Amino acid sequence: MARRARPRRAGGMEAQRGFSEEQFQAAGRELSQPAPARGGAWQLLVETMGISIYRLYDEQSGLYEYKIFGGLADCSPELLADVYMDLDYRKQWDQYVKELCEKTYDEKRIIYWEVKYPFPLSNRDYVYIRERRDMEVDGRKIWVMLAKSVSLPQCPEKPGIIRVNSYVQSLVLESDGKTGSKVYMYYFDNPGGMIPSWLINWAAKSGVPAFLKDLQKACLNYCKKT
Repeated sequence: MARRARPRRAGGMEAQRGFSEEQFQAAGRELSQPAPARGGAWQLLVETMGISIYRLYDEQSGLYEYKIFGGLADCSPELLADVYMDLDYRKQWDQYVKELCEKTYDEKRIIYWEVKYPFPLSNRDYVYIRERRDMEVDGRKIWVMLAKSVSLPQCPEKPGIIRVNSYVQSLVLESDGKTGSKVYMYYFDNPGGMIPSWLINWAAKSGVPAFLKDLQKACLNYCKKT
């Protein structure tokens, strides 16, 4: 059986060309795929708070890629997508945001994001592009958001902050048929530096579910805000 192509690492001029239609379609199809089979390449890491997290070891980097499947009650996919894309609002509800803003270079919209790390670790920052599409896949309405890191001379590295040069994320949403959403997320980044194994394990097992729950709570408050 042929192996399915792995998500391409972002970087260089290729990353700056944005996302292809096939990348959106491929991400959208993941939501309807069955969860990875036990004993396969993707290993079940944890099931918690209605979220299942799988990981795949990446030999090139020595790190893991992650797939997350789950659901968020009482938040429609359109609302979730709106909140996810609202950078100003994220600075209010995401406690790990140090700086987050959108800038324009050569008519391209670029996001700069600095993430707080616990002392004595250095903060990390990201320079990336993202795009949202509301689309139909096999007759189903879904919301797809893709993001990946880029390298720009206008955004040089800052002293005391470690730049994350390899970052890829997909978020796919669909109605659960009630008032909530089905959620699929793919995530990979290489934070660089020397990160303690306990912190990596915490981020994967607890950080991602906690982020989704914070996103859910932010959606409920977003309704009041707007």
